Amino acid sequence: MRSAFICFLFFIGFKVSAQQVSVSGKITDDNGKPVPFASVYIQNTTLGASANSEGDYSLQLKPGQYVVQYKAMGLKQETRKVDLKESKVINITLSTAVYQLQTVSITGNGEDPAYAIIRKAIKKRKTYLNEVKAYTCDVYIKGLQKLLDAPKKFLGRDINQIGRQIGLDSNRRGIVYLSESESKYSFMYPGKVHEEMISSKVSGSNRAFSFNRASDLRVNFYENFETWVGISLRPLISPIADNALFYYNYKYIGETVENGKTINKIQVIPRRAHDPCFEGYVYIQDDSWRLVALDLYITKKANISLADTIKINQQFVPVSNKAWMTSTIRFDFTGGLFGFKLGGYFISVYKNYALNPTFNKKDFNEVLRITKGINKKDSTYWQQERPIPLTSEEKTDYKKKEVLAAKRESKPYLDSIDKVNNKFNLLRLTLSGMSLRDRYKKEYYRFDPLLGTFFFNTVQGFAFNYKTSFTKMTDTANNRFFRVGANIGYGISDHILNGGANMLIPVSQFTLGLDAGSDIVDMNNLQPISTLSNTVHGLFAKQNYQKLYQKQFASASLSGRITGGWQAVATVEWANRNWLPNTSAYSFSNNNVYTSNNPLLPAQNIPLFPQNQSFKLSLRTTYDFSNQYETHPNGRRYLPSPYPTIGLSFTKGIKNVLSSDVDYGKLSADISKSDISMGVYGHTSFFIGAGKFLTASSLYYPDYNQFRGNEGLFYRGGISSFLLLNYYTYSTRTEYIEGHFEHNFSGFITNKIPIIRKLKLQEIVHINYLSSPELKNYYELGLGVQYLNLKVLYGTSYNSGSNIHSAIRLGISL
Repeated sequence: MRSAFICFLFFIGFKVSAQQVSVSGKITDDNGKPVPFASVYIQNTTLGASANSEGDYSLQLKPGQYVVQYKAMGLKQETRKVDLKESKVINITLSTAVYQLQTVSITGNGEDPAYAIIRKAIKKRKTYLNEVKAYTCDVYIKGLQKLLDAPKKFLGRDINQIGRQIGLDSNRRGIVYLSESESKYSFMYPGKVHEEMISSKVSGSNRAFSFNRASDLRVNFYENFETWVGISLRPLISPIADNALFYYNYKYIGETVENGKTINKIQVIPRRAHDPCFEGYVYIQDDSWRLVALDLYITKKANISLADTIKINQQFVPVSNKAWMTSTIRFDFTGGLFGFKLGGYFISVYKNYALNPTFNKKDFNEVLRITKGINKKDSTYWQQERPIPLTSEEKTDYKKKEVLAAKRESKPYLDSIDKVNNKFNLLRLTLSGMSLRDRYKKEYYRFDPLLGTFFFNTVQGFAFNYKTSFTKMTDTANNRFFRVGANIGYGISDHILNGGANMLIPVSQFTLGLDAGSDIVDMNNLQPISTLSNTVHGLFAKQNYQKLYQKQFASASLSGRITGGWQAVATVEWANRNWLPNTSAYSFSNNNVYTSNNPLLPAQNIPLFPQNQSFKLSLRTTYDFSNQYETHPNGRRYLPSPYPTIGLSFTKGIKNVLSSDVDYGKLSADISKSDISMGVYGHTSFFIGAGKFLTASSLYYPDYNQFRGNEGLFYRGGISSFLLLNYYTYSTRTEYIEGHFEHNFSGFITNKIPIIRKLKLQEIVHINYLSSPELKNYYELGLGVQYLNLKVLYGTSYNSGSNIHSAIRLGISL
């Protein structure tokens, strides 16, 4: 019986495999050179494939009769009728396409006929944008990145050694990322997507999942703009955008006939070299005026980041009598930084479209699903499923790195890497700190840099506060971990020893935080000035902006996501608080006189508040109106919301609990949103907040509502920060309303100025407002530029219409 059953399974397996045959071969041009990434499609279907970079193709089909179409940009389409009873090899030669000026003529004084075609395409843009309200399809994606050149050493690291670990050759060249994936992709207008990855293969890792995402590669030139975050600060203008004629010149190349339809080839040329525009060709069908293909590129002249050149090739196929959908998209890129040069591509092949299925909006709360096991498909599966054959280089990379992957995931190998990394290095400990790792156990010990440990203020004099921690990852996919940390500090001038310990413990989907000890802390609990900035101002300008007090405390907090976009944190704290006087007047400068540690009476060394005990309960909750998330094998990861976030906070000081002296209740609310796209005009951020003390029977200065002021040259960024407001003077125990607005023009102005445009500066406008009983109508205006993470702003402030202060501010965000 068992033998018969095995024979039966073998027979079934044979019959199933026999249902799949292939048509394969090589695609070359008239000169015999391979045509990379040519499209291969079955006529009147969305079944298709793509040649690889060497011109080889393979298409898996059931036995039957087919009409196979072969096409590539700039080459004449070829068609073959195939009767497939068994696998066949068909090599194809694609001739250069001839685009003839048959129906139009270009006169010396007349407008190029391309403009008439483009105007018709622009007029039809919205029709085709909204043509298909929903669809599903299958997507195959291959991504490849190669290191083309690299320095021998970088930041003290031996790149040759790293290269050997990741499979590079002796010249530090080779494939650094090779991955394939298949997904089921769903779309519903106006931009809702759901992607379920059904298979994944990553060269060099048996555990990783592909970074390939169909949603990341999706482009739609029927939209006015393409927003490529991280690549371009500005949205990129489509060649058929509503205002495209302002940005582009067009040249009619000619027409050709494909499948009985006339196709116009038009060259697109940016009017201004440094606008966020594409160059290349668009192919538009006569009469319908729809896009049937694009072959475009953009260079660093348009101020793109990271890459020198990005090419995009997109082809469409008719899915129904009225709808054309994407058949392939390919991105090619080259670029470099700090002596490293990279090149590569991502290509996606789409098939099995189903148009206008019935969806529920809730179907799109989950944007991405990756389940366990999809990265365990064997080589037989991939040979049957991949629509783009592997090149010889890619086959070698998979084979070579399969051995490396098994080695890298073994305990002996991880221990050997950790042994090298964990060697004591005084310079590294001083400048950047050290992390001792046990990668196999996912345990990490962190020792802060010695350089950042030492500081100066007028309360402690020269002082240090050293921190160390231990972290154990419990859920890598969702960044869940257990952590315990400790710190110890001492002031040379005040002779006060401080120290503490803290813990973060994962509890279901929440995190429990425990903290206790003694510390010297800022009277402004928002800590608007950094310790480093205060040290610099004190030692070099004799300006002691930071005002401090001692707090001995114990606290506990519970934070996490309640559901969807709803998050909350609850904190309970007991503290003994003690005001401290200045104990040091040391400075490299004698130009100024230090103020006292009382911000309200800077000329008098009088305590701002008496020693007191505080027991308080704080609740904070936010909601961002979005329930979108990604599902990974180890849990969910929620995505940032496109909507504003609203927040609600309540703090209650409770008297007579553990000798507490405070008795008050404060309620506040806020709404905020960062990076709201304004198209070619950049992006906007805002924050609006208001609060009121419902009761204020007994409270002290640290309990007041504080604001993110700034008085020094350097300021801490953040949408709720002021540029010129005093750190402490206008803290309130009554009520307030504040508003902050920042607009980043993303180079809209500076990119039009020669030479300056090379700096890739971003223009910044700040407007801040505050009203409270202590400060009636205070507002600020700031203008400046941003370069990478450095901001330079000139700010001026007004109170009830009168100018009170103007200054330059520098901000660095890390």
